[in-house]
Amino acid sequence: MRSIWKGAISFGLVTIPVKLYSATEQKDVSFHQVHREDGGRIKYKRVCTVDGQEVSYSDIAKGYELPSGDMVVLTDEDFADLPLTTSRRIDVLQFSPSDQIDPIYFAKSYYLEPEAQGAKPYVLLRDALERSGQVAIVKVALRQRESLATLRVRDGIFVLETMLWPDEVREADFPFLDEDIDVRPQELKMAESLIETMVADFDPEGYTDAYREAVQAVIEAKVAGKEVVAPEAPAEEKPAVDLMAALRASVEAAKREREGREPARKEAAASGAKSAAKPGTKPGGKAAAKKAASGAEDAEDEEKAPRKRGARRSA
Repeated sequence: MRSIWKGAISFGLVTIPVKLYSATEQKDVSFHQVHREDGGRIKYKRVCTVDGQEVSYSDIAKGYELPSGDMVVLTDEDFADLPLTTSRRIDVLQFSPSDQIDPIYFAKSYYLEPEAQGAKPYVLLRDALERSGQVAIVKVALRQRESLATLRVRDGIFVLETMLWPDEVREADFPFLDEDIDVRPQELKMAESLIETMVADFDPEGYTDAYREAVQAVIEAKVAGKEVVAPEAPAEEKPAVDLMAALRASVEAAKREREGREPARKEAAASGAKSAAKPGTKPGGKAAAKKAASGAEDAEDEEKAPRKRGARRSA
């Protein structure tokens, strides 16, 4: 990974120099606009709508449009003296329980790596924060934009998660919230039963982007010169008329799906146990094999002993 920002965590009188990295990346298949006939890339010119002339990038400024339609032009000099006091600092403002922060405020995640001289205070703050069970509320300026953010620990690394400001979160004002919708107790109980049936530990590796995989398959088929066949679209499900019947059917389907997964899980567990019994497969495998062999020899000796005693009596 390549760092995109350098600065320091400011914690009281302690300064911890760090480098910042993007913690996530989009895996979408990217496309270019091309000429259908020859595949040539389509390029766009920067043209002024007033005089129709092409404008070089150095002559482009930022413009803020007023409600009247007039444009206020701002240059780099106008932004130079703006009060970004945290331009190269991550200022710790306070510490709060993580469950007090609504996830809707989170915007983007970054990793923080300590510079060589800041490793010890980094580890000190990391361990103290992890033991406290809190997250740090900080303020940081990235790309000429000041943001509120949280600082938490993930796999031994500080994760900086920038947040939206309160006025950037839209209010969920929908008409149905004012309606008096009656939900019967039986329906609520059946819905809770469906939830309980579908409860499982979350494993993100168990999910894939089916659309991206399909697009990639189409591209590979094109490259190989194969005929591209569009996948059959799933049948569109109609809204359920009888809510109770639909919930009951959903519970039964979820139970069948779980029962279908159970044999595969047991088979995987048995396969893991079998491989663990083979010498050299896992730590302790040789000892287990030796113990098993010793047990087999003891059993064989015990089986031979009565035969020997019987032979002596007959003699």
